[in-house]
Amino acid sequence: MAGSTLSIGILHYPVYNKNKEVVITSITTSSLHDISRTAKTYGIDNVYIITPLKAQQELVRRLIAHWQIGYGAEYNPTRKEALQDLIIVNNFGECLQDVTQKYGQRPVRIVTSANIQKKKNIAYQELYQRIKTTSQPHLIIFGTGWGIEKNLIESMDLAIKPIYGQGQGDYNHLSVRAAVAIILDRIYHQNK
Repeated sequence: MAGSTLSIGILHYPVYNKNKEVVITSITTSSLHDISRTAKTYGIDNVYIITPLKAQQELVRRLIAHWQIGYGAEYNPTRKEALQDLIIVNNFGECLQDVTQKYGQRPVRIVTSANIQKKKNIAYQELYQRIKTTSQPHLIIFGTGWGIEKNLIESMDLAIKPIYGQGQGDYNHLSVRAAVAIILDRIYHQNK
């Protein structure tokens, strides 16, 4: 298949809490299941779980082991297949380094946000065309909590436009698993 690869990262630090303090958010196992299944459905190459907390990393490892080699591997083989693409890293730098090593060049770094960024915005269709027609790998970072820390956002190459639904007002505070599903569908589905 022509085109580049697409990886995603689920960032648990540095992100904001509701008081705009930089924090580390907790990993939720249901999000890991849902995100990995969504990523597998859309052919995403790697799903990075980014957290510096060793206890949270161990939680992810135990979950993966249950579905890869434990009872879960026999009980639900499709879950086993989906979870095989999860990669645990300590920070965004390790994520970036791993993608660069795997594909031999630095990826285009793309951030998601509930707010329009002042520069670097890219529409879903334009991103799809980039992925389809270039060889450079792409990496989309999804924040948890109340959004990705501003300096990390500023360091990115591009920003995907925010998701706006059809509800009343400007509410767009989605769970990360919902945002992953919507964004991947908007990138790939509308272009078929």
